[in-house]
Amino acid sequence: MNLKNLQEKARILNEQTNPRYKLYTPAEKEILTKTVKLNEEVGELCNDILGILKLQRRAKLEHFDKRNMYQEFADVILTTLQLATVAGVDIERAISDKLKTIGERNKKEKR
Repeated sequence: MNLKNLQEKARILNEQTNPRYKLYTPAEKEILTKTVKLNEEVGELCNDILGILKLQRRAKLEHFDKRNMYQEFADVILTTLQLATVAGVDIERAISDKLKTIGERNKKEKR
């Protein structure tokens, strides 16, 4: 299969699945946008972690600044909070519930 054939198959698949992915409300569009933005920010943080570990290619390492990682962590946290807000998630409750779940799991594993 060549790339033109593959692209045509992808176009047909897109036509077949398009109605399932239709966004109906501005809120749904905002959730999708924030989700994509969060993934972008996580990717940037991953790049910085690769830089710290010196696993980036040489050209990127020449311009790497370890201090930028602080900004990337902040971007991930802030974008996560924005996504939680538009998705209607009480982030304090979510974190509290998760910490409780982790604590309970750790107690079971120590037995």
